[in-house]
Amino acid sequence: MKKYQLMAPGPTPVPSEVLLAMAQPMIHHRTPQYETLFVEVRAGLKKVFQTEADVLPLACSGTGAMEAAVVNTLSAGDTVAAIRAGKFGDRWVEICRAYGVNVVELAAPFGHSVPAERVAETLRTHKGVKAVLTQHSESSTGVLHDVRGYAAVTRGTDTMLIVDAVSSLGIADLPMDAWGADLVVSGSQKGLMLPPGVAFCALGEKAWAAAKTSTLPKYYFNLAEERKAVVKNEAHFTPAVSIIVGLREVLRMIETEGLRNVFKRHDRLARATRAGVEALGLELFAKATPSPALTAVAAPKGVDSEKVVAAYSKTHNITIAGGQGEMKGKVFRLGHMGYAAEFDVIVALAALEQVLSDLGQPVDFGASIGAAQKIFAEKS
Repeated sequence: MKKYQLMAPGPTPVPSEVLLAMAQPMIHHRTPQYETLFVEVRAGLKKVFQTEADVLPLACSGTGAMEAAVVNTLSAGDTVAAIRAGKFGDRWVEICRAYGVNVVELAAPFGHSVPAERVAETLRTHKGVKAVLTQHSESSTGVLHDVRGYAAVTRGTDTMLIVDAVSSLGIADLPMDAWGADLVVSGSQKGLMLPPGVAFCALGEKAWAAAKTSTLPKYYFNLAEERKAVVKNEAHFTPAVSIIVGLREVLRMIETEGLRNVFKRHDRLARATRAGVEALGLELFAKATPSPALTAVAAPKGVDSEKVVAAYSKTHNITIAGGQGEMKGKVFRLGHMGYAAEFDVIVALAALEQVLSDLGQPVDFGASIGAAQKIFAEKS
């Protein structure tokens, strides 16, 4: 028997105390018991999003929140600028075009990013751009985009900054109000250490103003109606009750650890993973600032990365992820987000050494583990 380990960049492992909370008998969502639960959850979500705005939970995946962001703030014929440097940048483009929104693509090769000055130049040359849409952590490539820089460009203008923080919330610092992001979306299954099934939208004043003039069709994802319920500590439609129960436990865990310490932990895990990978002579796929949520690794020359993923699973009972879209066969991805600690990284790297050896690659056994341990031995 081999112990199963989930080391993909989402979904991520769920802590035992959260699982136990979700295993309690079901409660009804129109009761004082749920209201008490939701009061605590609302306050905790504001702390994690670092905002005074209400955070609206939706029973859907992160893509549902992305769609909600578009249909609640834009109209057919509007023009937006989208950072397109990975699979999820593509998703912003696809959602907008599905609703008749014009897209100016700010494209960069996968593994790279788009500098804030290019965003500024786009807003100078394309008048009337209603929104800039970006990922914070582009989990398909392992890159962290410069959301702070983008916000500096859009702040004080009529252009909204809409941020997909599905793989960065509770992982990388994203102070929504302090930076001036106008709409931030996320999901339950990554840094928030929960099963998939709940997504979140937080709208600032500029986004709510845009919502008043948006004419795109919406019913389930009508955020104005959702907010009317949320401010009364209710849900507009039936919520994912068990996940919201688990979310309360997660928010308590984050509060106990301290949000700054959560960010430091993820940074430490990411640096150790990158050091371990490079100690084996492998190349990081991210050429721009790497995300602390995961490490994307270019497969060795002549090796199909899907074979690396399959070997992790078959030989070691470990789930990692491969490349998506045009990166399939070229990249494998190691997750270290949410409920992750130092020895999870050690296990992932030890398995990587064995996988590479089994695939006929030369391996200096122990090199990756030693490099990671040096990072973990740092005092700060």
